[in-house]
Amino acid sequence: MWFQRSISPYLYVFSLQIKKKQQDVVRFLEANKIEFEEVDITMSEEQRQWMYKNIPPEKKPAQGNPLPPQIFNGDRYCGDYDSFFESKESNTVFSFLGLKSQLASKVGTSFRILMCIFLELFLRIAVKRLLNF
Repeated sequence: MWFQRSISPYLYVFSLQIKKKQQDVVRFLEANKIEFEEVDITMSEEQRQWMYKNIPPEKKPAQGNPLPPQIFNGDRYCGDYDSFFESKESNTVFSFLGLKSQLASKVGTSFRILMCIFLELFLRIAVKRLLNF
């Protein structure tokens, strides 16, 4: 296999571009001066459970947990990164975020941007996969 090395053990970190997606959302919110809160779900089981509970069942993946970032406006679920990206491409991102217009972003609407530290999450996955090989 491609990951086998002559010296063992060898550490592998697998990434699915999660960090890039999180940064894309944050950059957009900052550029448009939209007030938001970034929530690290690896630091709080309560926040992680809140996120899982408040994602509509039809938006959850068939297997596993939803990948970050997941976007909420208060208690209202806006969507995941793919939905965010599609709304940016179609110029409907403010509607996606629950804002009436770009001007509405200046009145202090808060967003809970639920993210996790990708390195820790995928390091755990990588180690688990390596142990199963």
